Amino acid sequence: MNVLALIGARALAVFRGWGRAALFFRDLLSAVPASLRRFGLVVTQIHAIGNRSLVIILASGAAVGFVLALQMYYALVNYGAAESLGLVVNLSLVRELGPVVTALLFAGRAGTSLTAEIGLMKAGEQIAALELMAIDPRQRVLAPRFLAGLVSMPLLAILFSAVGILGAWLVAVGLIGIDPGNFWSIQQSGVDVWRDVGNGVIKSAVFGVICTSVALYQGYETEATPEGVAYATTRTVVISSLAVLGMDFILTALMFSTR
Repeated sequence: MNVLALIGARALAVFRGWGRAALFFRDLLSAVPASLRRFGLVVTQIHAIGNRSLVIILASGAAVGFVLALQMYYALVNYGAAESLGLVVNLSLVRELGPVVTALLFAGRAGTSLTAEIGLMKAGEQIAALELMAIDPRQRVLAPRFLAGLVSMPLLAILFSAVGILGAWLVAVGLIGIDPGNFWSIQQSGVDVWRDVGNGVIKSAVFGVICTSVALYQGYETEATPEGVAYATTRTVVISSLAVLGMDFILTALMFSTR
């Protein structure tokens, strides 16, 4: 009976956590229209979240492009399909690797930064001070950061994929010896802008909502102690990464299961 009581208590705690997260997300969405009237705050957060993540995104995109070109060539050349290298690299990046890897990097860099920032504001009683001045912290602090994450993630994913394709082109043409005209022409004929690129952008926007909302929730609900902030940043990375991977499977099944 003690075991059953423990399992029941843990299950109730999980459901209560999901309920609090759902209510937080509802309140966050309701605060978005008011934050749009102060669009300067959103622009500032886009710079803080997106622009400061460019270095790791571009470096990772180039590295993924280099490795992907080599690995795909070694696999395709065995079947006499080395001329399809450009198409395989492009589809791999714009459909999957671009949105997913960008989201994971975003969670590790920008997500932890958001959680720590909000958690330290709570620990320093800045959130409480805003409430005492009749200022809704969701409208003033959380919603601009949420919008910034929603805008930044698709842009970063696009840059990741673009740099990855350029990196693959450098390896394919300069190192392997693939014809450059064939590398680009097969992409033009085989990649559909709306189905492939468009769905990749939709994926990245969904991942932006997930990563940003998880980071803000963990920072807003954290204990106002240094240990609480540290645990919250760790939970942000773990929960965001698992949620992105799970949602990626669902979106891929919905988007690309049929022609």
